[in-house]
Amino acid sequence: MTEPAIKVRGLAKSFQDVEVLRGVDLDVEPGTIVALLGSNGAGKTTLVRILATLLQADGGRAEVNGFDTARQAADVRASISLTGQFAAVDDLLTGRENLILVARLRHLPGAGAIASNLLDRFGLTAAAERRVSTYSGGMRRRLDIAMSLIGNPPVVFLDEPTTGLDPQARLEVWASVRELAANGTTVLLTTQYLDEAEQLADRIAILHDGRIIVRGTLAELKALLPPARVEYVERQPTLEDVFLALVGEPEQN
Repeated sequence: MTEPAIKVRGLAKSFQDVEVLRGVDLDVEPGTIVALLGSNGAGKTTLVRILATLLQADGGRAEVNGFDTARQAADVRASISLTGQFAAVDDLLTGRENLILVARLRHLPGAGAIASNLLDRFGLTAAAERRVSTYSGGMRRRLDIAMSLIGNPPVVFLDEPTTGLDPQARLEVWASVRELAANGTTVLLTTQYLDEAEQLADRIAILHDGRIIVRGTLAELKALLPPARVEYVERQPTLEDVFLALVGEPEQN
């Protein structure tokens, strides 16, 4: 069997007297999208920061791409990319310049070609020479994700990537996340939006009270509830349906 790209066993973390993680177990298979759900303060960001070697766990063990996060932190960092809740782009630079800068900081040859490839992949070629300060929220987020892929990391952490975005921008980011998995990247996605998990995730894990209380596919999670009683109900459009019908689907530019 293929080893998980992310493997967590008994992970624990406290801040002073507050137990945030109380024995987390989690597997993420290579090339899949796993959504980590939980309310505010559930410990989602803490778990991601430990996996990204930004925090030290108090107990348990975690491996990313086969490397122990505590003993092989440098190898883990070389295997991952982390995109936080706010886009880490330079507003004074153009989209192309942001990508070239990161490629050069990573000492990669052919920085210009790398930038061109990612701009095309994420539908940003037409805006490549514009300053990022002129970009929409969705474009900034797509550029942020593109920057995180420089160097082709096999594992990407997306910590609430659509926070604060409008419906059109959310759809743009969803398309980018699907593109990651389609190209073989393993994605661990934290979100508070249940519809986001439904749309994107191959598997879903729910973090509550410091532990993963359930995990599985959407169908497996739905099967935990009693069978629904079938009734005829006229479906009314949601506000998002109305919004997108009026303004149109997002353009990739």
